[in-house]
Amino acid sequence: MTEPKHQTEFSERLYVPWWGWPLPLVAAVLLAAEVHMGYPGVRAWLPYLITVPLVVAALLWLGRSTVRVRGGELWVGDAHVPLEFVEQVEVVSAKDKRRAMGPDLDPTAFVVHRAWVGPMVRIYLNDPADPTPYWLFSVRSGERLAALLRH
Repeated sequence: MTEPKHQTEFSERLYVPWWGWPLPLVAAVLLAAEVHMGYPGVRAWLPYLITVPLVVAALLWLGRSTVRVRGGELWVGDAHVPLEFVEQVEVVSAKDKRRAMGPDLDPTAFVVHRAWVGPMVRIYLNDPADPTPYWLFSVRSGERLAALLRH
C-alpha cells in the first residue's frame, strides 16, 4: 500500500548560483595544469579528468539542500518539524544575518546556512519535548515562506 501523495505548498533548492562556479572550476583547471607540467604524455590529461569532475560534484553536493512545506510539515534538508509546533516566524535579512549567526545565535539552535543565499528564516518552536529553541535556515524566498508558515 502506498502513502497518499501530499501537495507541496513550498519548495526551494539551495543550489549554488552561477557566479559561485567559475572560481572553483578555474582553480581545478590550474591545479590540473600544475600536475600536467610534471607528467607529459598520455598521463597529462588525467589530472583534468579527476579535478574538474570532483569540483563539479562538490558544487552539486553543496547545493543539494532543499526547504519545503509539504503535508503539514516543514522540511529543511533531512530534518522536519510539524507546522503545529511552529510558534513564531521571523525573516532575517541578508544585512542582519551576521548578527543572527554570530552573537545572537543560540548554540542549541538548528542551523542550515548557505553563504550564497541572502535571507534566512528563523522559526521558534513550542514543542516541550524538543530542546531546540528555534531553527535558523537560509531560503531565498523568505517572505513568501514566512507568510505561508504564519497561516
